[in-house]
Amino acid sequence: MSTPMTPIELNGQPTQVDVEPDAPLLWVLRAELQLTGTKFGCGMALCGACTVHVDGVPTRSCVTPLGSAAGKSVTTIEGLQGPVADALRAAWTALDVVQCGYCQTGQIMQAHALLTAHPQPTDAQIDEAMSGIICRCGTYPRVRAAIHQAGGRKA
Repeated sequence: MSTPMTPIELNGQPTQVDVEPDAPLLWVLRAELQLTGTKFGCGMALCGACTVHVDGVPTRSCVTPLGSAAGKSVTTIEGLQGPVADALRAAWTALDVVQCGYCQTGQIMQAHALLTAHPQPTDAQIDEAMSGIICRCGTYPRVRAAIHQAGGRKA
């Protein structure tokens, strides 16, 4: 018996996935669809390395079943585009935010959602939004400065 196809919109493209609906979205993205920008960190939705957007909302893909994304728009780091994404990437590069880089896709996905909701966030808004993304290298001050820069405000 074959698995039912699960329809999702992936990075703006209609996609059908032939995987059990209870499979974690992270593994579907990485193993089935070969989109390896989204990282596995803790597997318990605590670190944020696996953050993607589902219908524009930052979502921990390691604990999100594929079935819950059925019929929805899923955006990964590979598909993140537009002026906010461009500003974030430019700020990340200009301020040399990345150290080891492992958490950075989750950081950027979370920051994108923050800047979409609050184009010029305060330090408190940044701290609240970004607190769920763990950076073992401790680049938090550079992340905050990059978000301010991407939002057009000096840190």
